Order: sequence, then C-alpha cells, then structure tokens
Amino acid sequence: MPADRSLDRLANAALLVPFESTTAPRWILDGLAGGIAGVCLFHNNIDLSGGPDALVALNRALSSAAAAPLIALDEEGGDVTRIGQAAGSDYPGNAALGAIDDTALTRDVHAALGAELRGLGFTLDLAPSVDVNTEDDNPTIGTRSFGSDAALVARHAAAAVRGLQDSGIAATAKHFPGHGATSQDSHVDLPVVDASAELLRSRELLPFRAAVQAGARAVLTAHITLPGLGVTGPATLSSTVLVDLLRGELGFEGTVISDALDMAGVSGGIGIPEAAVRSLAAGCDLLCLGRFCYAEEVAAVRDAITAAVRDGRLPGERLEEAAERTAALRAWTADRPAPGRPSASGLDGARRAVGVDGVLPSPSELADPVVVELDVPTGIAVGEVPWGIAPWFPGTERLDAAAADPERVLAAAEGRPLVAVVRDAHRHPEVRRFVAALCRRRPDAVVVEMGLPVWRPECRAHVRSYGAARVNGLSVAELLGGAVRTPVR
Repeated sequence: MPADRSLDRLANAALLVPFESTTAPRWILDGLAGGIAGVCLFHNNIDLSGGPDALVALNRALSSAAAAPLIALDEEGGDVTRIGQAAGSDYPGNAALGAIDDTALTRDVHAALGAELRGLGFTLDLAPSVDVNTEDDNPTIGTRSFGSDAALVARHAAAAVRGLQDSGIAATAKHFPGHGATSQDSHVDLPVVDASAELLRSRELLPFRAAVQAGARAVLTAHITLPGLGVTGPATLSSTVLVDLLRGELGFEGTVISDALDMAGVSGGIGIPEAAVRSLAAGCDLLCLGRFCYAEEVAAVRDAITAAVRDGRLPGERLEEAAERTAALRAWTADRPAPGRPSASGLDGARRAVGVDGVLPSPSELADPVVVELDVPTGIAVGEVPWGIAPWFPGTERLDAAAADPERVLAAAEGRPLVAVVRDAHRHPEVRRFVAALCRRRPDAVVVEMGLPVWRPECRAHVRSYGAARVNGLSVAELLGGAVRTPVR
C-alpha cells in the first residue's frame, strides 16, 4: 500500500474539481500543487464581459500551479456553451452540423472551437456529445446530438474529435455508452436505456467506436442503466460497461472521465464520496465532481478514496493505473503546438443548416413584423443562455406559453406580419396549443423552430435552425430580413 502522503496524492490525481469564483482561490492553487489533476470551469468562473483577458489570466494562474494541470470545461458549442454564456455561442451545435452532413465542415467548426479554447488557456473539452438521439422526448440530449442515425453520428463524432484535437484540445466523447434513447434526465434521475445488447452495439456504440478510432483522448461516462447488458445500476459504476465494453470490446486506451458526480443519477442515495469510490473501482480514471463541490467536499471525496484503499475496497493498483492514464492525458495536452486562429466556419455552418418548409414571405411582406418568442424551461445542461432572434428584431416579446393570451398577440399583429419563435415545441404541449391558436387565425404566420423540428404547425412557412446558438439566431434573422448586426458579447 502506498504511504499516506503518496496515497493522498494518488487520490488527488483522480480529481477534476470546480471552484467558486472568477479568480483562483488559494485552496485550488494549493490543491493543484498537491497533485489534483485539474479543474473544470463553469459559468460562475467565466467572465468575458470585458474581453478575454481576465479568463486568460485565470487559466494562466491555474496552469502555473503545477505541471500541465488539466483545465477543462463543458463547451459543446450550440446550446451547451460556457464561453458563449452572455450572448450565445458562435458555433452552431451538433444538430445543425448533422443536418448539413458535411464532415469537413464539422471538423473545421470543431477546429475553430478548439483554437478559441486553446487561446483562452483550456486544455480539455468535455465534448463532443456523440449520443444517437433516438428519443424525441429526450430532455437532456436533443440538439446536442448530431442526429438519430447511428452511422451519421459516427462519422461526425470522428470529425469533431479530430477537429478539436487538431487545435490541441483533448476531446472527450460522451456520454458512454449512449444517452440518446432516454426520456429522463440523469441530473435528477437514473434513466433507463431499454435496448437489447445487439441494438446497443449497432446503434449506441457505433459513434463511440468511431471516436475511439479517431484518437479521442478521453471518454466520459453516462449515468444511465442498461438492462440489456445486465447492468442494473449507473453505467458510471459498472466495470461491465467501462472495462469489458469500453476497454475490452472498443479497445479504448485513454482516460475514462466520469460525468459529474453531483448528479442524482449516480450519487442519489449514496452521496458523492461513495460514488467517487465506486466510480474508480468500476474503471473511471478521472472524476468530474460537478459544479458546487468545493474545498470541504473535495477533501471528503479524497478521504473516502484513501479510506477505501486502506480498507481494501479499492485496490491501490487501480488508483495507480488511473493516475498513470491521467498523467498521460496531461502530458498530451502539454505537448501541443500553439493554437491557430479561429475561423468563421461556425456562422457558415449555422447558415447552411437553416431550412424552410412551405413558402417564406418576401422581405417586403415581412417588413415590421410582430415577433413573439415562446419561453420554456431549459434543461439543466443548457442553463440560462440567451436564445432567439430578439437582438435582430427590436420589440420582440418573450412570452410564457402557459400563461400568454393568443388573442392579445393576434390583436397586436393585425395588419402586420406575424412570426412565432419556439424551441422544441414537440416537447411542450402548451407551446403547441399557443402556436396552433395563432396559425388558425393567421395561416400566413411564420413559425421558427430553434430546437428539433419534430412538430410542424399549419402555417405558411416553418423555419428550422436545428439549434438556438447566437449564430443560429443570426442565420434565421438574415433569412427573415432582420436588422442584422453582431450583438456585443
């Protein structure tokens, strides 16, 4: 058994931790010096209101605290963005890229994203999502997926991995072995993927196999259960999934990262420290603790890991193996060339993704429209990020579909064009009812869907953007003749 001090350091080497502020607290700098593998930044750590300098300085301070610590974030582009929190992302998101189905573009967009992240001082991106989104009512994946066809998702998974890593950012294929066939959110529940082993291999695993073959440096687990594989608890805690399937069958040799351990799908009922121990025992190498596990909680996780080694519940050799894999990941990130310059491929991709069903009115017919956006709660993974076309259409009104009166909107739009903007209307009956009421009286209305275009109302034109990032909104605004300008980030 390793000595106590070295055991603490080995436990630290398995930790990817958050912190409280936009500057590096002392406990983080000391922890990195004491062997903590790295940090994961969230919205509360990133302030780009005055430009990138503050974030660059923060990441420089973190990186100087140890030899090549991992500086990570969950930046998918599209709807899940950290660097685009203030105004939305400059990258269109996976659903838009899958709708275009140009793998060269997908690689270029992710290379541009990677170059921006490297320029800001990041080394590890907990992306791309390579889940096959086969469940329309999926509350947590949706537009984060390249699509519902496994072969399409596989080829774009490989392109995204290569693009990020072309720019020196370690890519993380997620959420293994596939979160796309779920109708529950693992932040609050333990979702079930009810599929046979044969279907899982031909559908869910295909993109992960492609990502592994493309050289993905990391794979992130899913807090889901898979009875078809004989798994009754979370995949994150299953050696059948992480060792037999991911390492044995898919041949993955990189770093296995847990999805956030503060999510109820893995730690509900057992707590984060116990989930950490079981994750390591199952085959995770690096533990993403979540957003609010600060100094005290990190110490509790480390203590639980070292106690499990001393008690024989967690073999010391497993902890050493995890540390070796994480050290190899850190060495890879340290050995990357200087980043290139981000390109404008994100906006190009968003423009190419926009499609129209029906007949779009001419710019003169759309002059001075009444624009309403129907608001619904966002998923936990997305958070509060601006969306819609209001920046290009002054006077746009954001409504709560469950409480709004369609008669009031119809009265305001009398004699003027009417545009209704929705997001995943197929998942929200109150939105569908509201939009249907508008379209019955105004069949000339234009409806813009900024989520998945599953539901098509009876209207003159149905515009689909396959995402709600800033560039998706700008692309729709260009199409509708809005006062196009670039909002200040």
